[in-house]
Amino acid sequence: MHKGKTNAKELKGRAFDALLEAEKERIFRELENGTPEQRRAQWKAPNAAERAMLNRIKKKMGRPKIGNGCKVVAVSVEVDLLTRVDAYAKRLGLGRTELFTQALRGFLPVRNAP
Repeated sequence: MHKGKTNAKELKGRAFDALLEAEKERIFRELENGTPEQRRAQWKAPNAAERAMLNRIKKKMGRPKIGNGCKVVAVSVEVDLLTRVDAYAKRLGLGRTELFTQALRGFLPVRNAP
């Protein structure tokens, strides 16, 4: 298939997935060739377009934003009550935060639509 160095564009997505296992292994060996110091010496800082792409990817990382986002608050809860809450959430297949959120929504009056 390929001889010598691999073109970086060939390492992207489906084009890489479509390669034979032996070819993928050769590329991995090529990428891991040399000492960490040698690989660091070959590294170059991303240019403006690459930085912009990395920033777009970084913004999408983490939990998805719900509504206006979330705010972390410290709430004191009795230990026994929290144990019961955690057990109940587990039975429902929910996390603690989701159970608290559902409980608060159920407690508050329905908001009139604007």
